[in-house]
This record gives sequence, structure tokens and C-alpha cells, in this order.
Amino acid sequence: MNPRDGKTRREFLRVAGAAACAACAACAPGRRAHAQSQPEGQAGGPRPQVAVHDAMWYDRLPDKAVKCRLCPRECTVADVERGYCGVRENRGGDYKTLVYGALCSLNIDPIEKKPLFHYLPGTTALSVATAGCNMECKFCQNWNVSQYRPEQVDSLLVPPENLVRMAAARRCPSIAYTYTEPVVFAEYVHDTAALGRQQSVGSVMISNGYIREEALRQLCRHLTAVKVDLKAFTEKFYAEQCSGRLAPVLEALEVLKDIGIHTEIVVLIIPTLNDSAGELAAMARWLVARLGPDVPVHFSRFHPIYRVKNLPPTPVEMLDRARKISMDAGLRYVYVGNVPFHAGESTYCPSCGKTVIRRVGYNVDASGLRDGACRACGHKIPGVWSQEQALAFRPREKSAPPSPPPPPARAPAAS
Repeated sequence: MNPRDGKTRREFLRVAGAAACAACAACAPGRRAHAQSQPEGQAGGPRPQVAVHDAMWYDRLPDKAVKCRLCPRECTVADVERGYCGVRENRGGDYKTLVYGALCSLNIDPIEKKPLFHYLPGTTALSVATAGCNMECKFCQNWNVSQYRPEQVDSLLVPPENLVRMAAARRCPSIAYTYTEPVVFAEYVHDTAALGRQQSVGSVMISNGYIREEALRQLCRHLTAVKVDLKAFTEKFYAEQCSGRLAPVLEALEVLKDIGIHTEIVVLIIPTLNDSAGELAAMARWLVARLGPDVPVHFSRFHPIYRVKNLPPTPVEMLDRARKISMDAGLRYVYVGNVPFHAGESTYCPSCGKTVIRRVGYNVDASGLRDGACRACGHKIPGVWSQEQALAFRPREKSAPPSPPPPPARAPAAS
């Protein structure tokens, strides 16, 4: 089910029917089982289930314990226990993911819904998710799958090769790992994205950015774009509203910059919690200094949900102010989201001011863009504008740390 769209079990069955046929062609029917006894790689209709697969990022410790190296929590997990995310389990000293291909959401979305505005505008993405998350955001739109274990969420088992085949058959140039948190199903992202590249299908990760550098770099060998939800610009907000930390997210953004992959950022503006002019200005200055003025930034409108129902929807004027503050700080491509028919949905040339890409909801007119540049003045617009460009991306090697300064010269010995 896709909780964002409020899909019912029946609707999920209909949307997922093609994938179910593909999965059943390759795998035998499965059965409901406890996490400890669910057979690996079996298929069936949508139902609560687990899909066991070896985890990639962990260390073995004494007494059959393991230490997860996937996200900044770095959970130490005893035998037969799970990590914070609830979807990774220690089985006798071997760490396992329990959601490898166990998709609780399967939809075809406009790429603008992610939102990605500077990546293949007007195209679609086959969008998937599993249960689980490594944060606990009180304002989560998809809390009824992100905050549950795989045994509690209806899912359909879809191996990587079947998902790639489905994207190609539906003429989706991209697969989007989205809705919940792709970091917790990173092995599936890694394998599917690698296979997708071989079949000329790109992969975009829609993430909270709560991931360690090693895993992020490995994923970006196969991804073609990343969108990061920057929840706020204070540690207080991350601790109180997300049970997380800001610093690792900023570090991940700098790693993405170093890698060179196309990255966009979304900030959900929540009244009284992360909307102060000082915080927004500090965020914008940091983004300009660390990521550059061309990184696209989206300010989205909050609606009361989950555990934050006491606050009103974000006033449009507040989003306009956030956009102005950010552009005054030097950001060139700043957008307003979740507000239909707002002028801030469109892309404007920072050189001549002409409309390069006009957006009205998910209707996109990119006639102002020619060969990745403003048709009116020729100014280069940063982004990924063709499938060939997306698939040609290769990550830059890790930058060497700056050399330490030479030691001070010794004073001459006294004669």
C-alpha cells in the first residue's frame, strides 16, 4: 500500500498485479511465517512477510554480536535481535536484511512528485518502498509503513531483475526508492540499481540522508540522482522531532557533492518548529558554501499528520519568505512545493529571468530548455536532462584530505 495516496489493499493488488506475475514466474509460492523461519526468496500475493538476504555493511563482534555500519546509529545487535530500524536482524552472528524486495508500495509517479525538478523533467519513475526507517519523524506522512516491522505490513516480493524488467516494460526511465527510507533497504537498492544500469534504467534515491559514507559511496556507483530531505538546520529539531542528528546528514550532503551525483534538497517547513528567519538564512548560507549556489532546494508545505496535529498547515507566505531568504543568500534554484499553481514551481534562468521549465502541478513544459541551457540566453542550467546523461554518470573518486601544514621551522641553536 502507498499510504501517501491512501491506497487500499485491493488497489495495491491491482497496481502490483504485473509484478506479482513476474515474481511468480521466477519463484515458488510462499507462506506466512515468523521472521526466524520465513524462507528466503519466496513469492506470493501482498501479505505481511519478510524477505531474508545477507546484509552488506556490518562487522562481526564476539559472542555472535554484530555492529551495523550502514547508518550513523551504528547499532550493536546481539544474536536474534534487530537494529533500530526493525528490518535488520542478527541470526547467529550473520546480519540479515528482512526486506530484500518485500515491496509495500509500488506505483508509477511523475518524477516531479519526488520532487526532482532538474532530473529528466516530464518523465515517470517506477516508485517502490519497503517497511522500516532509521528515524522516527513525528510528522511522517508514511508512518503506517515506515514505523512498522515487515511482519506488520502487506508486501509483495519482487526480485531486482523483475523490478527492472517492469520499469522497462512500462517505459519508466527511472526507478525511485522512496516513500519510506531507502537506507534501510540499501542492499536491494544497490543490486537493483546496478542491474538497472545494465538495462538502461536509472535509479534515484529519495532519502533522509542518514547514512554512513562507505555505504553512500557504494550506492552512488549505481544511482543516477539523490534527493535528500533536510528536516531542519538545528540539532534540537532532529533530536526532538526525528530521534536523529543533523551533523551526519550534513556530512552525507558533502559526500554527495564530492561524489558529483545530481542532488536536490527538500525542506518541509513546519510552523514554529523550523521556520525562523535566522535558521533559514543559516541553512542557505551553508548550502551555498558547501554545495554551491546551483543545488536545487524545495520548500514544501506541511499538513498536520501523525503526531503533529496541533499545528496548522504552513502559510504560503511563510514558504515565499523561505524562498526569498534562500535566494538572497545566493541559491539560484529555489522552489515552493505542495502549493498548486504557485509560480515557485517553475524554473527560471538566473541570467535573463526567462521561464526555462514551466510547471503546473505535474504538467511540465520544458520548451524553454535547449540542450541543457536557457533557450533565450544560452545560460547553462545545472541538471540531468537526458537519459544518456543520467546513465553516463560515474562517481568521482574520494577526494584526498587536505595535507597538514608543515611543522614550524626550528629556531637556530644558540651559539
